Amino acid sequence: MPRVKKSVKTRRRRKRVLEEAKGFRGSRSRLYRIATEAVDRAHKFAYRDRKAKKRTFRSLWITRINAAARVHALTYNQLIFGLNKAKVEIDRKALAEIAFTDPLGFSKIVEIAKGQLS
Repeated sequence: MPRVKKSVKTRRRRKRVLEEAKGFRGSRSRLYRIATEAVDRAHKFAYRDRKAKKRTFRSLWITRINAAARVHALTYNQLIFGLNKAKVEIDRKALAEIAFTDPLGFSKIVEIAKGQLS
């Protein structure tokens, strides 16, 4: 059986890990063993935070909608309830964008919701 030399594969694997660890401080970007731990941890955080990002943005949209709705003497809860009753299907991302960029258009949406509440 021929002798197997693993240096090429090993070097490639180590190089990839150290490349991913670029920008980390101190040993975390220079020493393979420490860099491996740092990169694994970074991957774990990246995976977790891709999920958290969605929650964070939804929270931001709700805050913006609530602030814009309160200008029209309505709470976020009442606005969403009125829109659901009026069968207006607009997601929170779009609603927040309208509230942020087009206050006149948002006021028309609020009127629709108010019409269903009374």
